[in-house]
Amino acid sequence: MQPTEKTPHPLRKPLLALEFGSLAILLISMGYFSHKAESASALNPGWLLIPAMASLAVFCSFIGLMYLRWVALAETREKTRHKFVFSLLALTLLGVWSYGIFNTWVSLSA
Repeated sequence: MQPTEKTPHPLRKPLLALEFGSLAILLISMGYFSHKAESASALNPGWLLIPAMASLAVFCSFIGLMYLRWVALAETREKTRHKFVFSLLALTLLGVWSYGIFNTWVSLSA
């Protein structure tokens, strides 16, 4: 009997590593910034690029994993519909991320 399991996509492990590594960086930076806020010292806005890039990496790796699960494994006749739905979800996620980053940056400038 042959095994029916499919081998995982080669990008799956790097995307998972990127997602969890970026999530760790994001959580560490949030802890650091909350500690800095308690000490009432001024924070250079440039430091906010670290959590912004980490959150972007989390979103992008999540989107990549979502693509592998929904589109790459879809059957040929349903692939177009899956690509369309995936594109809408990916654009929505990136739009929400951009909106959040923009509002954060504007609130720092005010």
